[in-house]
Amino acid sequence: MKKFSIAPVYAHCDLPCGVYDPDQARIEAESVHGINQKYDGLNQEDKWRAVMIKEQRLELVKHHLWVIWTDYAKPEHVEATPDLHDLFWRATKQAGQAKKSTDTSDSQKLLDLIAEVSEWFESTK
Repeated sequence: MKKFSIAPVYAHCDLPCGVYDPDQARIEAESVHGINQKYDGLNQEDKWRAVMIKEQRLELVKHHLWVIWTDYAKPEHVEATPDLHDLFWRATKQAGQAKKSTDTSDSQKLLDLIAEVSEWFESTK
């Protein structure tokens, strides 16, 4: 049997940087925004399907944001950006609001908050 030695590895986040990206949340939120833009013109059956798709996409938005918040963000990020916790809180709460709504202003607000997260994220690379 072959023996392996394990050397300690050090990285800023759980894995070497480059595995996290708020664009994943943005892409899902863009799908939600597109659904909201088309919702009123859909027939009833397609409206049901749209709502189910929207629910799934918004859960993914929350997931992608929380992975960045819980796995990527470090104490030094919060020190450098004191409102960082509030930004992530507002973004994930807005994803919840977008679940309850077909109003494009709700999905646009989510996209705007994800853009703020992206701006912060890019500044940390």
